[in-house]
Amino acid sequence: MSKKNEKTAARDRMFQAWLHPQVLILFLLGFSAGIPILLIFSTLSVWLREAGIDRAAVTFFSWAALGYSFKFIWAPLIDKMPLPLLTSKLGRRRSWLLVAQLSIMAAIVWMACTNPVLGERKMIAMALAAVLLGFSSATQDIVIDAYRIECIGVSMQALLASSYVAGYRIGMLVAGAGSLYLATLFGTTRELYRFEAWQMTYLIMAGVMSVGVITTLCITEPEINEGANTHHYSVQHYLRFLILFVLVAASFGGGFFFSAPLVASAKEKFIKGAGTHVELVGFVVESCRLMLALGVAVVVARGAVLLGIVDQEVVRATYVAPLRDFFSRYGIKTAILLLLLVGFYRVSDIVLGVVSNVFYLDMGFSKNVIATVTKTFGLGMTLVGGFFGGMLTVRFGVYVILFAGALLAVGANLLFMLLAQSGADLTVLTFVIGADNFCSGLASTAFIAFLSSLTNISFTAVQYALFSSLMTLFPKLIGGYSGTIVAAWGYESFFLMTALMGLPVLLLVWLSRDVIESKNRG
Repeated sequence: MSKKNEKTAARDRMFQAWLHPQVLILFLLGFSAGIPILLIFSTLSVWLREAGIDRAAVTFFSWAALGYSFKFIWAPLIDKMPLPLLTSKLGRRRSWLLVAQLSIMAAIVWMACTNPVLGERKMIAMALAAVLLGFSSATQDIVIDAYRIECIGVSMQALLASSYVAGYRIGMLVAGAGSLYLATLFGTTRELYRFEAWQMTYLIMAGVMSVGVITTLCITEPEINEGANTHHYSVQHYLRFLILFVLVAASFGGGFFFSAPLVASAKEKFIKGAGTHVELVGFVVESCRLMLALGVAVVVARGAVLLGIVDQEVVRATYVAPLRDFFSRYGIKTAILLLLLVGFYRVSDIVLGVVSNVFYLDMGFSKNVIATVTKTFGLGMTLVGGFFGGMLTVRFGVYVILFAGALLAVGANLLFMLLAQSGADLTVLTFVIGADNFCSGLASTAFIAFLSSLTNISFTAVQYALFSSLMTLFPKLIGGYSGTIVAAWGYESFFLMTALMGLPVLLLVWLSRDVIESKNRG
């Protein structure tokens, strides 16, 4: 066969690959996965801010998405435990996927029926609905990841991943820009808040989720190729594991909720002598409250294992073995260094992102402008940045682009100080959004490649879930206080702070590269 014919044949194979049914399926599932997250983050923050809720309360709602950061905890349960009736009819993956998607729709409808201006109880109801949405969405992500890996061979995985990401970004665009356009169309503004407009917007978003439900009902269950390290346990074992999960979740929530009076008393006591450091003291006290709740959850989990509520072998195979493998491969010091890099690499852009939409509104930009520039144009620049990030990572290696992405993130955050000084200047907004999203897309590509390189093929699912959860945990915890920090320091100081938070990341990237290269040479 001539070289010309070989090129033609290769082009035809690529075209046929793009027409593979699984490519479309993953695009639609990606779209379904992209809808919920902005309904918790930026879109909800605009709604609450427009309703007159103060910035601090708005940004606390970002904690509702912490389910994404703890999804590794219940991922093994979803991976193995069958659902009554549904699993026998739909299969293991499709049954959990359907339940997750219906839960997402229910949570969005719940939010649509809750007017946050009607008092504290309604705000609590909104928070609970947002938590349910975050938990259900994270569950959907777990199942889709498993379905993608199992539905087709290794040779098609990159293509499926590309299709999934494209669908995910379009879903985010619909939930972000689309929601803001709809809310404006239905007549709500900063000056004249209309709950009915936001209610209709969220009900439409719940209807849009039917794309995922229909896709789930139409696809077939993948053929499962069990790996050498897969463990099989009885339904009873996993029901006991479910009981453990409920106990741990309840103990964490109870510890956090019932410690409120103690925290309020501590704040009152320490703030009196705090002087100008009131917000810092509040942050430290609230962080201690979170650590207390986590400590209670750990004690309950340990007690449940000792009492035999959950089988110790299940716990060891599910959690201990993947962690032991990671630390044995890299050694304790190197493993801790890598985990610090994973946990803090995206701290600058995530913390800034929590308050970004509130910032745009406070600067005087309309929802339509926010939707057009920050969502639509921003999405395009993210995709362009991701494209260049992929090419440059292949050309220069992961760590070079990882360092460049961290450095660019610092510079992009400093540009927001320029926007804060410029006011409602559309040109400056477009420039800043373009630069920020391009840098984010470039850095994310290298970071995903970095996370993938850390996993052992024998424990890919659990280790990758752990890394991706850790990636957003600390930034989201800090981001919950972003509104409080802005109220105390102002936007310019806040943006400077987020830029400075990115500087230690540069050192972590540099040290990680040296350590890994030394190990490879050794």
